[in-house]
Amino acid sequence: MRGTPRKISLPRRLIFDLMHASTGVPFVSLSRPLNIRPLLEARAGAKNSAGWAAIFVKAFALIARDEPILRTLYAKWPWPTFYELPRSVALVAIARVEDGEECVLPQRVAAPDALSLAEIDASIRHAKEAPLHQVRMFRKILLATRLPWPLRRLSWAIGLNFGRQRGNYFGSYSVTSVAAFGGGELHAITPGPFILSYGVVEADQSINVVIRWDHRITDAAPIARVLSRLEQVLNTEIATELRGAWQPAEPKPRRAVGS
Repeated sequence: MRGTPRKISLPRRLIFDLMHASTGVPFVSLSRPLNIRPLLEARAGAKNSAGWAAIFVKAFALIARDEPILRTLYAKWPWPTFYELPRSVALVAIARVEDGEECVLPQRVAAPDALSLAEIDASIRHAKEAPLHQVRMFRKILLATRLPWPLRRLSWAIGLNFGRQRGNYFGSYSVTSVAAFGGGELHAITPGPFILSYGVVEADQSINVVIRWDHRITDAAPIARVLSRLEQVLNTEIATELRGAWQPAEPKPRRAVGS
């Protein structure tokens, strides 16, 4: 049967490189439904609620602020070591359509625990809607993807195996989901060390969350505690921010003349 040869686009070549970089990472995963009724009530009452990706990006970063293991990478060079980052760096999977082809590109969000939900959401929306050349992370990753094969492999090796560079280019955790396309339990693959994915909100006001992680970094018991803490953070810190973010500020009291 004679088919039609098709050129491999830059976004698909990026996925090739990503899958190659993920080979050999000993991933394990843990999933759990989280009851998020207070969060849903807060989100329903917000006039301009942040998207789910922004919510999970910030919630995980808030936990990682107090859990250094969630900011720890495995680096091979100059010798195998664990490398603890001073702050979280998230990579968010952005689904786009470029030249008629569906693709996924990563958007970097540095120190999301120090940002408002509105700022995180704006960064994600910018990556979804702006032309490729206007998104800094897209320009950088696609520039590397244009390199010839040997140089691409070298650039990825440097970015992955030195702790500082890995934090700069690949972050400390990734957030992805197919909830916008009907949901499902997604077990994504990246170079790690942590990947969080979430499903659709169920009728019982729960949402299923999956965390995959590099087993060299930590074990299942700490991740089980992270999921419990995630439920708590979503229903407290995140819900509180959603309730107050869009309320008008109270007018400041005026000082009397001469006081």
